Amino acid sequence: MDELLTTAEAAEYLRQTPSALNQWRVARRGPRFVRIGKRVLYRQSDLTAFVDASVVVERAVVAEAS
Repeated sequence: MDELLTTAEAAEYLRQTPSALNQWRVARRGPRFVRIGKRVLYRQSDLTAFVDASVVVERAVVAEAS
């Protein structure tokens, strides 16, 4: 079973602020989370999946020969 992280711990893992995670959660655009009672927790595997899904691969721009 994955370790459950608090919002502060998850924010540290993602190098974000807890406030950013709260805003993402409200906007439904951040990592998946678990609600247990009133607590919001994050599974480490969901944070890793969020990071993996956020990878941006930019295409190289090839200059045309004149």
